[in-house]
Amino acid sequence: MKEITIKKGEIIQRSGEFDTKVYHVKTGILRSYSIDHNGKENIFMFAPEGWVIADTCEPESKSILFIDALEDSTVVVLQKDIEREKQNVGALTKRLNALQKRILMLISTNAIERYEYFIKTYPHIARRVPQHMIASYIGVNPETLSAAKAKRLKKDG
Repeated sequence: MKEITIKKGEIIQRSGEFDTKVYHVKTGILRSYSIDHNGKENIFMFAPEGWVIADTCEPESKSILFIDALEDSTVVVLQKDIEREKQNVGALTKRLNALQKRILMLISTNAIERYEYFIKTYPHIARRVPQHMIASYIGVNPETLSAAKAKRLKKDG
């Protein structure tokens, strides 16, 4: 376990790497994402202060996700320990529950509902993350996100 400082834009894990780590964010924001065959980034998750981010691959398997810093960040780096993770059933169940909700949200809601889900899940980072990344996270293009936000403001106004 060691603490490191990461500069904004620095990639700390690349897709295809072995021996991936677990990162506990003390300050800043990290994100994990994939890049599809067309070169489009697809954001999997954001990790602000107090969150943990990692690729769920086995330690001896190739990673699928990239992880980088959206702000200058301080993180605690942990080795993956499958036995430790198995014993922490509560945290694992919480993570699986969050992923299940996100998948259901992506396949069954409109852009406004997706944006509201994002705001509810990440209330403290909506202003800290570029809009095109929020759009990627909720599975819409930036123009659709803009329209959804405008409708939401009109509805609330």
